[in-house]
Amino acid sequence: MGEVTRSELPVVVIGAGPVGLAAAAHLLERGLEPLVVEAGDRVAAAVASWGHVRLFSPWRYDVDGAARRLLEPTGWVEPQPDELPTGRELVERYLAPLAATPQLAPRLRLGTRVLAVARDGADKTRSLGRERRGYLVRTVDAQGHVVDVHARAVLDASGTFEAPNPLGRSGLPADGEAASAPFVTGPLPDVLGAQRERFAGRHTLVVGMGHSAANTLLSLVELAETEPGTRITWAIRGGSARRLFGGGADDELPARGLLGTRLKAAVEAGRLTLMTWATIERLVPGEDAVRVLGTTRDDAFDVEVHQVVNATGFRPDLDMLRELRLDLDPVVEAPSALAPLIDPNQHSCGTVPPHGEAVLSHPDDGFYLVGMKSYGRAPTFLLATGYEQVRSIAAALAGDRASADAVELSLPATGVCSSDQALGTDGGSCCGTTPAEPQLVELGLRAPLPVAVGFATGVAHGRSGDADA
Repeated sequence: MGEVTRSELPVVVIGAGPVGLAAAAHLLERGLEPLVVEAGDRVAAAVASWGHVRLFSPWRYDVDGAARRLLEPTGWVEPQPDELPTGRELVERYLAPLAATPQLAPRLRLGTRVLAVARDGADKTRSLGRERRGYLVRTVDAQGHVVDVHARAVLDASGTFEAPNPLGRSGLPADGEAASAPFVTGPLPDVLGAQRERFAGRHTLVVGMGHSAANTLLSLVELAETEPGTRITWAIRGGSARRLFGGGADDELPARGLLGTRLKAAVEAGRLTLMTWATIERLVPGEDAVRVLGTTRDDAFDVEVHQVVNATGFRPDLDMLRELRLDLDPVVEAPSALAPLIDPNQHSCGTVPPHGEAVLSHPDDGFYLVGMKSYGRAPTFLLATGYEQVRSIAAALAGDRASADAVELSLPATGVCSSDQALGTDGGSCCGTTPAEPQLVELGLRAPLPVAVGFATGVAHGRSGDADA
């Protein structure tokens, strides 16, 4: 039997979130063979973890075209385009049915984590014949078995959700942060639902100044109304929360403005304690609580809390890509050609220009970072952007250069995002739309509040992943 050539190998897609599954759908349309590997035990596991949260983006921006074409013959009913889905609805009404289609289901490996990606038979230093080599994707399954998968190309849509920014200063973990992990939650815990007992009647410290932090704070304020002893401390690294409070009724995104208005009112009413210029230097775990020590501009603080909500944003985990030749911007850790297009100091998610394969390519041909991970530490990603990325890449891999270069993107008219990198279903964010006013009127505190996410999609935010939280 002859040796398998690179062109006969599958294209491995890392991550079964919205962008990863969309990539598989586009590859199939182009006659290419995808293999999707997902670390979770279900598709869009990251999205499911914030299933109680509502997106800013309505369904019209959340469904990929190639994915829709796979779903339509199955009798799938597309949600109303102007409705705002929760993360749970995104999974149950779109992503799970997509993964269950007869085309994608046999090409999906759940519970399979990628340990490393390399050129097959060549480490990073070897150049001779490198362009003729395919890829080796080393994986481990739920039983601990290591399996090497050979691929013609690799699309890394694994997102950033599993790589949160640390709580400490200068981008580094605080002393004792690792040992205190049992007391630290992700940015969007289900305070009023599944995790209620963890927060009720207890003291919580929320760190971060994005909309994920705002959602959690408002949920805690509501919880305190019915659960005596519930205390809330909010720590931000800046001197004012005005950026998060926003423009109120004048905000381009009414749902976002509502979020900021409610949080401002809660602070002014003394329903939570706000610490500004806060730097966390040390965490000391105890039996039932953790001491958090640090400084503000004028003083030191030493508070004991039962849990810390880390809403400081995310960063890409690049360790598994050490043997690849990547061209990454030294600041935001995105592909160098993409970095100036997504600079959060210049762009919101709605002003990032459409981009495709040419911008996302690396010195190792056939490898691409896509979805939220392609944006590195920049927070301006949205799902529609990721869908266009993988459409372009699939066209390029199929040899259709003209289609790969003809990138287009229909974005929400307002084009604004939240100011945090809270989510990332593949670890990304979809934001930038103005919900219909009747929906806003119905958004009481007991309703899931909108957050800009693409996480499943990732999450969009203002500066670098709430690093200035």
